[in-house]
Amino acid sequence: MIVRTERCVVRRPTAADAAGIAKHANNRAVWLNLRDGFPHPYTLDDAVGWIAACASEQPPVSFVIELDGGAIGGIGLKPGRDIERYCSEIGYWLGEEYWGRGIMTEVLRAFSEHALTALRFTRLFAVPIVWNPASCRVLEKAGFTREGILRNACVKDGRVADMALYAKVRD
Repeated sequence: MIVRTERCVVRRPTAADAAGIAKHANNRAVWLNLRDGFPHPYTLDDAVGWIAACASEQPPVSFVIELDGGAIGGIGLKPGRDIERYCSEIGYWLGEEYWGRGIMTEVLRAFSEHALTALRFTRLFAVPIVWNPASCRVLEKAGFTREGILRNACVKDGRVADMALYAKVRD
């Protein structure tokens, strides 16, 4: 276990998580808000491959979100390099049936505090696509500050879109 919240556990994925990950990840509404490295459709083989890749991460940076004994989403870090080595992008997703319950805010708040203290990052940032205001609200509720808009910063599903830049820094 990496982090425990009131309702959830953030931990390394195991083979037993594959079916739950595939079930919740195989959703176009989830995929529309994530980077293209997250496949759609998302198959059981994709989940098994992701879990295997996570097992070789050193240090571990990819985790599942567990609720009531099952994997319902994921959260992870993409650490910077060179002079940005104490900064990390943070990304997350949650199965659609769990949206709107405050779960991701709870997880992101606890996980980001863990990353800033135990993992000693000085800055975490996220870049949600602006058509995803729910993710922007999650970031704000978890203590991230909106720093700006990155205009025409991405292409997702054949559409050029802006991305918002949010960050949380260690005091």
